[in-house]
This record gives sequence, structure tokens and C-alpha cells, in this order.
Amino acid sequence: MLRKDSASTLAAMLRSVAVLVLPELAVFEFGVLCEVFGLDRSDDGLPVLDFKVCGIEAGRPIATTGGVDVVPRYGLDGLRGADLVAVPATRMREFPEEVLQALRDAEAAGAMLLTVCSGVFVLAAAGLLDGRKVTAHWHSVDELRARYPTVQVDPDVLYVDDGNLVTSAGTAAGIDACLHLVRRELGSTVVNGIARRMVVPPQREGGQRQFIDRPVPECSADSLGPVLDWMLTHLDVEHTVADLARRAAMSERTFARRFVSEAGTTPLRWLTRQRVLHARRLLEDTDLSVDAVADRCGFGSATLLRHHFRKDVGVAPADYRRTFRSEDLTAL
Repeated sequence: MLRKDSASTLAAMLRSVAVLVLPELAVFEFGVLCEVFGLDRSDDGLPVLDFKVCGIEAGRPIATTGGVDVVPRYGLDGLRGADLVAVPATRMREFPEEVLQALRDAEAAGAMLLTVCSGVFVLAAAGLLDGRKVTAHWHSVDELRARYPTVQVDPDVLYVDDGNLVTSAGTAAGIDACLHLVRRELGSTVVNGIARRMVVPPQREGGQRQFIDRPVPECSADSLGPVLDWMLTHLDVEHTVADLARRAAMSERTFARRFVSEAGTTPLRWLTRQRVLHARRLLEDTDLSVDAVADRCGFGSATLLRHHFRKDVGVAPADYRRTFRSEDLTAL
């Protein structure tokens, strides 16, 4: 769903990001934040964010779980004025009051908050999650509930968007949450550019389960890759499970099971999501009519496009275009 406030102030919502690093820092989760928000991709025409890595004290090394130290250039004062304050995973569970107060001050000043994996414990300790819906790595859910019973924990999803607060599960789910936030604040063109450079999908549904407890059929690990690529380049044609299974050289039952175990959803739902994503790009970057967009995306009719688009995005295609239309096209 689109936030009402992000639609009207899209261009100004995300200009600066401050990452808070604490001892026993998880290297991968920290790296995700650096990769998504901290790299200069201006050569691809993407915006460059004011990016700061902040610790309790500037220049004091922070020990990580990976056997290396991270030296933040900024202290807690670096959180002030940031549009987004992000907290990567840490094994710490008790935090200095000055850290917690700095987070409270940032939130009170209007900063959005983002956590990756166990970074959620830091915000919970600061009292910023009371009564709010969040998620965390499935391994930490029971501990989070026991420590902070007023926090509403959803144990299954990849990430939760609760307005000015986005929380994510472990490891790769942090990538999904970061890209979701970029899409929400800066639009699909920016997130697609970042995802392309990272060689990751531009969006997975936040409601997808963290893990799928199903037996995985015996077939090569990359057996679905060519089929998914083919589907993405042929969104405008009809696809049946039987046709896709033949293309993957599997039985229909094996293909359907494999697809759910790998993609976390059924082939039809995955295809519908990709068609909606393509429709979003066309609505942003072209002046095609809604009927033409529906045809190019494989929906067949504007009515069907509107149904799936509103269900997935929360607004009608025409309303979405008015909000996110490319500046170059708006000027025409």
C-alpha cells in the first residue's frame, strides 16, 4: 500500500541515511545497508544519498561477528536530521541509555526507522515499538516477545511496513526491506536501477513466508532460472502450468512444488506480481494508455489490470501515474 504522505512529498522524503553500528555487529546486514543506500550510482542517473555510519563515538572501532572492526566516522550526533535511521543486526541485548535516547530523539524529529534482523531489539529497548507491528528473524521471535511483550511480532513475513517504521527478518530479507523502502520513497525507476546493479529482484512481497517447510523435488538448482527469465520477457502472453512445466522439463506437479519452494508463491501469483510491476514501470515512464499498458503486461483488458493493480498497489493505475509519472513526461 502507498502511504498517503509519501505520495505528496516523494522527491523530498529520502535524502539522508544514518546507520547506527553497535558492538557485535553483523557484517552482512551492515553491508546490505551500505550497498543499498551508501553507494554512488550517479553514473546510472540514480540519486546519491547523504550516507553516514554512526557509532557511540566517532572513530571508536566497533567489533563485528566476522572478525573485523568497523570504524564509524560519526558519533551519535550523526543521527540528527537524518531522513532515515537504519539499525543493522547486533548480538547485543543491553544498550547504553545515550544510544536509546539518540534514537528517540531521531524518531521524534521525524526520521523513518529501519531495522535489519536483530536490529529490532535496539528500537524495542528504546520503547519505540510498543504496540507496533514488527518482524524479526524467526530464530529471535520468541526472545523478542519475551523481552518486549507489548510489541506485536509477526514471525512469518519477510518485512513489515508500518509507516515510519520498517522491520525485516534475517539476512536476505533485509535486502527486500531496503529495496521496498527505496521503491516507496523514490519510485520504481530508482529501485530497479539499484536492484539491477546488485543483481537481485527489485521486489519480493513482504508477506512472503520466511521459510517454506516443504520437501524440495530433486532437480538442478538452476532449473527454474531460464523459465523465470522467459516468463519475464513474455509477460504479454498466456502461461499455463502445463506449458511452463514442459519448458522446465518437469511434470506439472513437480514444477508447481518446486516453484512454491523457490519463489514462495504459486506461478500464477508470481506472474501477476511481475505483470503489476511492469505496469508500474510503464505508467511511470511512458504515455501509453491504460488499455495499452494492460495489453503489454498480459492482463488483456484495462478492467483486469485495474483489479490486480488496486489489489496489489492500493490505488488505481491512473492515480498511480499522476503520483509517480516521470518528470520528463510530465514536462511534455
